Amino acid sequence: MNTPFRTLLAAAVATALLAAAPALATAAPAPQAATAQAGNPSQLVKDNFSRILTTLQQRRAEFTADRGKLRAFISAEFNQMFDRDYSARLVLGRHGRGASDADVAAFADALADSLMSRYGDSLLGFNSDFTVRIKGESPLRDGRMVRVATELERTGGEPIPVDYLMRQDGGQWKVFDVMVEGVSFVQTYRNQFDGPLNRGSIAQVTADLRAGRLQAGN
Repeated sequence: MNTPFRTLLAAAVATALLAAAPALATAAPAPQAATAQAGNPSQLVKDNFSRILTTLQQRRAEFTADRGKLRAFISAEFNQMFDRDYSARLVLGRHGRGASDADVAAFADALADSLMSRYGDSLLGFNSDFTVRIKGESPLRDGRMVRVATELERTGGEPIPVDYLMRQDGGQWKVFDVMVEGVSFVQTYRNQFDGPLNRGSIAQVTADLRAGRLQAGN
């Protein structure tokens, strides 16, 4: 995957998480109740995507002058909406079988920090010319999960298909994967980290991410 596409994928991930974070949907854990509330994930994406682009536009000068504020803003919202541990287990794949919750959580934090540090500034390139169009919503696993299919529409360019995969966790919808033009966030980073995880432990890969010896997106 080329660097511009990696940037788009990471920026789409960040934007997706930010867009969903401020208005978490509350749903009963029973599959029937989750299905009844199937419109909530799409509404979160649609309503709050516009809100986050407006926020970025209004605070662009502030965030450009102080990237620390931008990263703090991204991190705070990211933490609310993204199901880090579930996504991290999917990224780890076979390497995560039998791994402790603590090791998975540490890897999830290191991966998220590396991703946002490397690509968070890409959000400054998003502007009001972007709009999101909901194409459809597909319930998965008896309504416990949902796939929200969207297109990012932009002036002077072809629409970019972006799908958000969300699941029920503690009565809230949380994002665990984002697919840009059919390319999965989870699969992309599972492929990237398969080699390092073949050579070392989860703890070692986590330490390498923290030290900058590995970077998400390389």
